[in-house]
Amino acid sequence: MDRRFRLDYEIPEPRFRALLESIVSSPLAPRVAALVQQRLGRPLEPHDLWYAGFLARARHPEAKLDALTRKRYPTPEAYAKDMPRLLRGLGFTPAKAKWLAEHIVVDPARGSGHALQAARRGDLPHLRTRVAPGGMDYKGYNIAVHEMGHNVEQLFSLYEVDSTLLAGVPGNAFTEALAFTFQAHDLELLGLGKPSAADERLRVLNDFWQAWEISGVALLDMAVWHWMYEHPDATAAQLREATVGIARDLWNRHYAPVLGEKDSTLLGIYSHIIAPSFLYLPAYPLGRVIAFQLDQKLKGPRSGAEFERVASFGRVTPDFWMVHATGSPVSAEPLLRATEAALEQEARGG
Repeated sequence: MDRRFRLDYEIPEPRFRALLESIVSSPLAPRVAALVQQRLGRPLEPHDLWYAGFLARARHPEAKLDALTRKRYPTPEAYAKDMPRLLRGLGFTPAKAKWLAEHIVVDPARGSGHALQAARRGDLPHLRTRVAPGGMDYKGYNIAVHEMGHNVEQLFSLYEVDSTLLAGVPGNAFTEALAFTFQAHDLELLGLGKPSAADERLRVLNDFWQAWEISGVALLDMAVWHWMYEHPDATAAQLREATVGIARDLWNRHYAPVLGEKDSTLLGIYSHIIAPSFLYLPAYPLGRVIAFQLDQKLKGPRSGAEFERVASFGRVTPDFWMVHATGSPVSAEPLLRATEAALEQEARGG
């Protein structure tokens, strides 16, 4: 575990844990929860951990979004043909958007979606998303925009780094963060309007709520691995029992006081725990935190150029990369400060 945090994440476990706990134990959580309850018009329940009503897409019926994307993207080739426009909409110059689109191959996916990275200059990254016989539904489109963010990062971090030995970004959380910044603009790219100031406030609250949820899952993943180290001869049944117990304990400490029911095991629902990847789940909340820090910089007419600047810095240490990108090291504080400001604005009636 120590090697995983120090060599892969390059953030010592105590600091990583402190970052996660600053989110799950934040006094902002009950305040955001009160707003969720007000919007739902009922007492909160455990499954409200996945509340998505802050997002602008909640205003659009899913059937309408599906019809729009299916008409526009009946095939993977249609999405590939539209990529230059999409990339221009994300702030890239026409020439850069054309170059990027020419260097990304779009494939149909059997699963949900994936971005296959090119391992050497001259090879092309592949964007994979699901396209049903009737065309790409909104979920497939949303995933495609996310995977396109990965592909663009992969191109910049391969072709534009100072040395091929520096190719890439500091870790999975960073490529996820950059992809999140693309995904946040999916409705805008569909022509459904730019987000208003109110939309931006609600997006901040959504970012906090999602980070609050997945931080608990990451803490569970870490605790389960510690338990396995302490019980090297444990059976599968004992591991399951321990995982459920840890999930309940984390829930009762951080989530039951907010969502109103004790002993839920929802934090243990993720299939990523234990396998197929070793301690991968902590990358998700870290990615959310980094994405929020980046998003504050990747705005305005120079958003494409800024994305290129930060993505081409190379695989250096996380804090060095973040200081170059945003001026400050990796921290949850920008998200927490913005959440408090959004809550205060909502309390004043917008």
